[in-house]
Amino acid sequence: MTETSVEVLNRYVQDAIAAEKTFETQLHAFAGQASDPSVKQLFDLHARETRTQYERLSARLGSQGESPSGVRSLLAHILGWSTRPSHAGLDEQERTAQNLITAFAVENSELAMYEALANMAEAAGDNDMASLARSIQTEEKAAAEKIWRLLPTAALGEQARGTSELGR
Repeated sequence: MTETSVEVLNRYVQDAIAAEKTFETQLHAFAGQASDPSVKQLFDLHARETRTQYERLSARLGSQGESPSGVRSLLAHILGWSTRPSHAGLDEQERTAQNLITAFAVENSELAMYEALANMAEAAGDNDMASLARSIQTEEKAAAEKIWRLLPTAALGEQARGTSELGR
């Protein structure tokens, strides 16, 4: 049986909700691991923004008579933590740099996810959902840019530490 455009759209929204819920958890963990106050603040602020995005998407889905998928959320949560084992054994500075890299990658993935969601919403004739997707996409782009600006500092901090250790 072929899905209607509304059914496909609702599935896209459920996927976005699951992704945001998972990333909120990751951001809280990243904030807890950060020693740099600016990195911690960025992760804390974006975790709150991500929670708001999750709530806005859930409310929109609810207005359509649908609810978030528990199975999608569980799978996204499990898969969202797949990068964590690669961080084992890293010192605090290296972990911060890796967390920034992971967050930047996720933000860019979300940009693509919201592009697909906005286009699907437009195809389904749901201008409100398309507008919501574009609004969240703008927020994700701003978050990615903030993360990008912190990456050089994290990398240079690691380089400076490595250079000073070599000189001993």
